[in-house]
Amino acid sequence: MAWDTAKTKRLLLDAAVEEFAAHGPEGARIDRIAASAGVNKERIYPYFGGKRQLFAAVVERELEQLAGAVPMEGADGRAVDLPEYAGRVFDYHLAHPHLLRLLQWEALCGDAAAPVAGEERRAAYYAEKVAAVSRARREPDGGAGAGAGTGAQLPPAELLYAVVALAGSQFAAPQLARMILGGAVGEDPTARRAAVVDLVRRLAL
Repeated sequence: MAWDTAKTKRLLLDAAVEEFAAHGPEGARIDRIAASAGVNKERIYPYFGGKRQLFAAVVERELEQLAGAVPMEGADGRAVDLPEYAGRVFDYHLAHPHLLRLLQWEALCGDAAAPVAGEERRAAYYAEKVAAVSRARREPDGGAGAGAGTGAQLPPAELLYAVVALAGSQFAAPQLARMILGGAVGEDPTARRAAVVDLVRRLAL
């Protein structure tokens, strides 16, 4: 019987998400990942090269899933409402809290000055989003909240970074959100989401 390589890779990546989110690339165990996936651990090495490479593959896949689930532009190519985009990123992190944990582990276990795995591709992805914010400002309706109005505006890259930070910060440092805002984010996510949307709207305008 032929070996289903694609399925095996998917099983390993699925199992690796929670292991890496919980323990990071240093503390994660290959044998636990393989056991959870129901796959011989020796399969990891020809498919990914090792634990570090598997971690990098997990981070890239999870970021791709975020990009696919929360596009910045609609099917017609028009930029979506930026405040609402921030709300949908908030929703995604609420449903997938492991993603920010993976990014935190990536930062903690690497050299801050050194490129991360896949950085060129990831930077190109964010450059596309910066360009989308810039295009939205040139649309007749200002991109439905993506920066309409007069007066000084944040540069598109700074605005996008603020959106990413506001949408994810409560999940990246929930203890700070609890102490400053009161209560866990999961206690009243609707109100927290509305606050993020409103803050981005104010920044955009």
